[in-house]
Amino acid sequence: MSFRIGNVTIETDTALGPMAGITDLPFRLICKEHGAGLLYTEMVSAKGVMYRNRNTEELLQTVPGEHPVALQLFGCDPAIMAEQAAYLSDREFDFFDINMGCPVPKVVNNGEGSALMKDPSLIFQIVDAMVKAQPKPVTVKIRKGFSVENATEVAKACEAAGASAVAVHGRLRGEFYAGKADWDCIRKVKEAVSIPVIGSGDVDSAEKALAMKRETGVDCVMIARAARGNPWIFEQCKAAFSGKPVPERPDVRTVAETALKHARMEIERIGEKRAMPAMRSHVAWYFSGYPDSASLRRRSNEIGSFTELEELLRQFVSRYEN
Repeated sequence: MSFRIGNVTIETDTALGPMAGITDLPFRLICKEHGAGLLYTEMVSAKGVMYRNRNTEELLQTVPGEHPVALQLFGCDPAIMAEQAAYLSDREFDFFDINMGCPVPKVVNNGEGSALMKDPSLIFQIVDAMVKAQPKPVTVKIRKGFSVENATEVAKACEAAGASAVAVHGRLRGEFYAGKADWDCIRKVKEAVSIPVIGSGDVDSAEKALAMKRETGVDCVMIARAARGNPWIFEQCKAAFSGKPVPERPDVRTVAETALKHARMEIERIGEKRAMPAMRSHVAWYFSGYPDSASLRRRSNEIGSFTELEELLRQFVSRYEN
């Protein structure tokens, strides 16, 4: 079922959640290929954009094949957020998303990410400034709250300021990603606002995605950590939402081919020397749960070239199939 964020139509109601160091361009494209309806860049510092930081520029890269895609900014100064949004607005992405959910100390200690949940009036100012500064839709990703639940209050402030959608992760800042996500909090936000609501937290299967939609009424389900090494979860969700049989995870040879495709895309983007270390975590995720995966993970930490990775995975598949 499709829905709209401002003037942008989202054809499939699943989203790949933004993850620092993970949801780069190659991984987004692979998830898109397997059915993700909405993509987000890694979170980008508005101050990094302002200072024209070289590493920040790399995070801003998008391509036409991944639409619809949101550029996620983080910061706490309404003027800087608005100015950089205006500066970036002619780039090839579909809308801005503001990160107000990141729980890591180095972000929170600067008053950014989930620290903003403590000040709904500042949230209103940031959203309002960004909406007025440029023509693209603005959305917000929030948590249940910082130390107390206030997601509904914050979501209403975002809507009043002109936000076109809000994503809600059902945990307080201090919970990080532990414990059970509070889907009832997400339901309350959905009932309180008229803009689309995207639900996030504990969705690691098509069955969980379907359950979240039924229990909360959200317009879209966001999948983040469960997509690492498992882009097939999006086509599984798509099938479940359509009432069709959920396809099985592909065989180990197909998984290996996907991992190698991912590596080739990383090499094309940043070169082999940087791509191989970047692929180590992905290789571990792709093969998590397979027999001897711990040994594969250790050996993958030693690879320095695509040829070595190709041979390592060839041997792994051969052992598994025989």
